[in-house]
Amino acid sequence: MSAEKLSRLRNLLAGYESCIVAYSGGVDSVFLARVAFEVLGDRALAVIADSPSLPRRELEEALRLGREFGFPVEVVSTAEFADSRYLENPGNRCYFCKHALFAELIPIARVRGFAVVAYGENASDIGDHRPGGQAAAEFSVRAPLKEAGLNKSEIRSLSSQMGLPTADKPEMACLSSRIPTGEVVTVAKLRMVEAAEYFLKDLGFHDVRVRHHEMPAPTTSAKPGYLARIEVGPGELVRLLEAGNADKIQQSLKEIGYQHVTVDLAPYRRAGVPIRLGMAVPTVKDPTGGR
Repeated sequence: MSAEKLSRLRNLLAGYESCIVAYSGGVDSVFLARVAFEVLGDRALAVIADSPSLPRRELEEALRLGREFGFPVEVVSTAEFADSRYLENPGNRCYFCKHALFAELIPIARVRGFAVVAYGENASDIGDHRPGGQAAAEFSVRAPLKEAGLNKSEIRSLSSQMGLPTADKPEMACLSSRIPTGEVVTVAKLRMVEAAEYFLKDLGFHDVRVRHHEMPAPTTSAKPGYLARIEVGPGELVRLLEAGNADKIQQSLKEIGYQHVTVDLAPYRRAGVPIRLGMAVPTVKDPTGGR
């Protein structure tokens, strides 16, 4: 079945004649960029958006994958951090991010003669609340993975067959997804999250999220503090709580700027959404599909 869907994807891309792929270095966009280049050659171009919400190592890795697998990648700067609606971090924050991205890509496509702009939404995303899909529809951006019926597990399987190292890469969502809805997004907060997550990854943890929570100021004149809520994969929790690791992690995250460091006893959950302290865990799906 996946072979048939891959053939359908190739036919879709061939019908585009030329294509810009909105590229992130994640599972879906790497697979799409690779197949687009196989089908279209130099009539395909991957473009990655650089902003404070993209970890530096993710940018470096995304560019390296393009070089390794022979598809061209260009970097553009996007302006979502100049949009107060994005910084306010509403439930549809992803709409403003994708809008900023497509507002950059569409003019590039027009000027350079690319017929289609495509992005990596897949068939597993059908039915999810995905504000970015609204922005894609407004700009007539195509979702060929979804149109071909390819779901996430099939994309991972095909990626493995192609030798793509992203086949088993954890879900990747922007750093802003670590800030609970309604708490303002700032570059300083994202740098803290990035440093904390890379510290944990350098210790060998694979599925990692550091949720960044604001703590109420104890007095009106004091500044609010920050709490880190760590999530790791189901098989990694025991090692995280080992005395040596726990002490080391607490000390390092406090040096980063967190006054309190906690561990979520529920493992990292793909469908989980960031929650405010003191609130019940909501049951709605994650609008990013992979926070």
